[in-house]
Amino acid sequence: MLLALTGDVAKQLAEDHGVCVRPLAMRRIDLTTGRVDVVPVPCGSTREDVCRPCSDKARRLRMAQCREGWHLEDEPIPAPAAPTDEQKQLMATRADLHAAYTRARADGDEQTCEEIRDAVEELDADLRALGVRGRLAPLDPPDRPVKRSTRRRQDAPNLPRRPVENRTVGRVYGGRYRPSTFLTLTLDSYGRVDGDGAAVDPERYDYRRAARDAIHFPKLVDRFWQNTRRCVGWDVQYFGTVEPQKRGAPHFHAAIRGTIPRAELRAIAAATYHQVWWPAHDTILYSGDRLPRWDDRSRGFVDPDTREPLPTFDEACEDLTRPAHVVRFGAQVHVKGILGGTEEAGRHIGYLTKYLTKSVGQAAGLDEEASERQREHARRLVAELRITPCSPRCGVWLLYGIQPKGARLSTTPGQCKGKAHKPEHLGIAGRRVLVSRKWSNKTLDDHRAERAAFVRQLLDRAGVRPGYAVDDGPFEWERTRPGDEDVPTRPALLLHAISERQRWKADYEAAQLVTGVLPDNRSATDDQAA
Repeated sequence: MLLALTGDVAKQLAEDHGVCVRPLAMRRIDLTTGRVDVVPVPCGSTREDVCRPCSDKARRLRMAQCREGWHLEDEPIPAPAAPTDEQKQLMATRADLHAAYTRARADGDEQTCEEIRDAVEELDADLRALGVRGRLAPLDPPDRPVKRSTRRRQDAPNLPRRPVENRTVGRVYGGRYRPSTFLTLTLDSYGRVDGDGAAVDPERYDYRRAARDAIHFPKLVDRFWQNTRRCVGWDVQYFGTVEPQKRGAPHFHAAIRGTIPRAELRAIAAATYHQVWWPAHDTILYSGDRLPRWDDRSRGFVDPDTREPLPTFDEACEDLTRPAHVVRFGAQVHVKGILGGTEEAGRHIGYLTKYLTKSVGQAAGLDEEASERQREHARRLVAELRITPCSPRCGVWLLYGIQPKGARLSTTPGQCKGKAHKPEHLGIAGRRVLVSRKWSNKTLDDHRAERAAFVRQLLDRAGVRPGYAVDDGPFEWERTRPGDEDVPTRPALLLHAISERQRWKADYEAAQLVTGVLPDNRSATDDQAA
């Protein structure tokens, strides 16, 4: 019983070689020759506890993305191409169809409206195929939201507003130095915590505000970047990651291209807020066995006692005079200047991506070694998150006597599938990595393609032709099903992938020796940043 299992040996060997330990068996069909092969395809997980090799690969890709856009000296985005005659002609045709649709809708001609919708759908597909990006005006006007006052709150300081220049790179100092910025933003305090992040006095800790701040934290970050661009006067670009603190509250690390004065960033953080214009959800009206019930006649939820329909989300928002919640940053704002190409820059890139392979709960220290006080603190926070609505469509609204948007028979009162309510997310339901659009002018797929193209070019220069290369094609991919006789076992798939990886590595090292492109003797910090 103490002997090693073959599956465990294959899994450990795969991890040692950087091979996915949970490969998907895919059937590859060569449409030219008809040859069919079952090949292992990486799972692509970003979680270390699911697949360490795939999560490490995803983390290195994010590090490369951060490094390439942080200390740029030239603008990464070229000027948009001028519209072509064909694009303008199709857009003019769409304008005519839009006018015809408006007239047909006013006349009540539903058949003509349906024909115009089909024509516009085909026209939009042609515009996308011609390279037109951006939002196209819908035929049916969207529902206008209730107007809210845009006047700044009296308890928030004012910010200067400057015209935003069309540039993303920072200033040069001393004729040769172009530093950038590393920024950390945190939320406010909800009560005293100990060294492990657990509340010293749980009865006085404001778990309700902590839960709401965590859910609406992404909106606050978006508002911060809007205020930053308006205040500094240029198009600020950033690469940021959202991570939990030990107390469970999210905080934000960001690499900013260019420099912004520390006092100015602190002033922007202090003046940034986000108002949640939702119905009040402070008192639970329904709980236990007394929950709203679905009524087929009214096609909505009704009170279990009176059978009166519950107000919809939009109806509950009509008479709002004040927001249900206001989220702000805390006083702690850390700002540091970083020079590109230095060891310090590599350290901060590694720090930015340090916890991307872990879940939110693991990053907050909620693992096997967590103390009982930490677990109790997390349980109280999760209990509050379960009764805090995460969106207008959240089923938790029914506990407060409000029908969520899109309510239907399958909606369960008090239940929501959103990640914000799950214990392992601690209210952080959005993306963990936030990258501005003009950071590097490349997507993650572009970065993957660049790495693959570099290897192919190196092999071509060295004249190395891999024995496993497939020149035929094109291919068609097909999912395998459990029980298929041609699908090998998981250990066999792992051994096949390991053998393939060993051949790749041997060919790559041979190409390096022939071309003289050898890896530098860099430090571990530089290797992390590479």
